[in-house]
Amino acid sequence: MAGRLKAPTGRYGGKSAEERQAERRGRFLEAALQLFGDTPGYRATTVAALSEAAGLSTRQFYEEFRSLEDVLAALHLLVNDWAEEAVLTALTAAEGLPLAERSTAIFQAYAANVTADPRRIRITFVEIIGVSPRLEEQRLARRARWINLICGEARAAARRGEAARRDYRIAATAFIGSVNGLLHDWSAGWVDATLDEVVEELVRQLLGIMQPPGWNG
Repeated sequence: MAGRLKAPTGRYGGKSAEERQAERRGRFLEAALQLFGDTPGYRATTVAALSEAAGLSTRQFYEEFRSLEDVLAALHLLVNDWAEEAVLTALTAAEGLPLAERSTAIFQAYAANVTADPRRIRITFVEIIGVSPRLEEQRLARRARWINLICGEARAAARRGEAARRDYRIAATAFIGSVNGLLHDWSAGWVDATLDEVVEELVRQLLGIMQPPGWNG
């Protein structure tokens, strides 16, 4: 389908066209979280199945999206937005704390958010992989936001005298890979540890990067 169908305008049932559109979109995304993030997964889901799960019609689907890939793209961004909001809230609350405590608060917030629903883990770390060049670009762009956040925190810590002064971009990129892999494996039951133990290990790794052996502050 080349483009979306035109959605109806005007008020109906006390709701504006924009409100009805937002409600429909939300129902499609909620259904996609279930079907893409659990069974049968993105690649085995059809527009008809997603529409049925959302309690809407395929016509309504094409009023909101061009394809299932568009739905996956929107859902991937949404899941990342939830995690980012949790982390930024934790950052604000941890303002002024020593580096180790601040890092722990950040990773507790992130880990709690992304593991609260296993479907979010699957969307972020599994279903988005290898779909298309467009989604790969989106995935890397969102990962770059996390890398930038870590680099920013590291530079701020260095200015406070709590971390080494260095270019953190390569180290942060490698660290993000560790975060994603460990949380995915923990969620899948392949890591015999509590979530707190997982967070403690991630904090140790981060502090090892920011305060390497031989660094005296």
